[in-house]
Amino acid sequence: MFYHVKDLQYHAKPDRPDPVFAKKLQEVLGGQYGEISVMMQYLFQGWNVRGNGKYKDLLMDIGTEEIAHVEMLATLIARLLDNTPDLELDDAVDDPVVAAILGGSNPQHVIVSGLGAMPVDSVGNRWTANYIGASGNLIADFRANLMAESMGRLQVSRLYEMTNDKGVRDTLSWLIARDTAHQNQWYAAIRELEEKENIVVPSTFPRELEKQQVAYTLFNFSQGDASAEGRWAHGPSMDGCGTFNYVDRPVAFAPAPHLPPAPPYIFNTPPWAMRKSDDLPDPDTK
Repeated sequence: MFYHVKDLQYHAKPDRPDPVFAKKLQEVLGGQYGEISVMMQYLFQGWNVRGNGKYKDLLMDIGTEEIAHVEMLATLIARLLDNTPDLELDDAVDDPVVAAILGGSNPQHVIVSGLGAMPVDSVGNRWTANYIGASGNLIADFRANLMAESMGRLQVSRLYEMTNDKGVRDTLSWLIARDTAHQNQWYAAIRELEEKENIVVPSTFPRELEKQQVAYTLFNFSQGDASAEGRWAHGPSMDGCGTFNYVDRPVAFAPAPHLPPAPPYIFNTPPWAMRKSDDLPDPDTK
């Protein structure tokens, strides 16, 4: 059960209208790493936990807080759009500030949403559930959450530097701090589960069924050998179950594939044309 309290979790009040910044702020509301994404990701991960306990509770705690962040940003965007002066296209010829506003604002904030926020990013792409992941494996999910919070904090920090509005900066400062908290919390949960399960996901797949001879190998598939100098190329593996090794000149483990011709009803390029092609000469094609 969810219960809406009408108070905001924190202030979301700019000092002055700014429709251009309202458009920029849409990125951390409806973008890939915006608040809508983390809200939906954490909640679905929490709902999908089979059983109760501290990990489900953590997901529901932070997921529910993200609903509050969505409301804060939606409110901040709406307030940035309030009291915007009427601008005429003709004025843009003589006033570069007017030209910048007309060119940088989102007309859908007026036409579509009536001076309100939308579930879109800063260039108008609609929010999509393709942005979220809820796998049922908590280490995998918590790592995805740590990445999402890292990207979100990065983007909000960049937005902080794009404005000198003290009210906006105050709101963003709060969000940056909460992203700091959430990164630490997800990392703590990851470390706790890694100590229980080990670091490789899934931990329950039988190791004897994977090709152990390549489980800890770094193949040098790029020019140069600088990657050989890293911790990932030599010494004990991070999961403690193997030893890193580096292969400077990787070789193929299988010969070149030869696929039989498709049946006639597929209407692919006929084998005789492939055999005679200058682009794809293949003497083995009958």
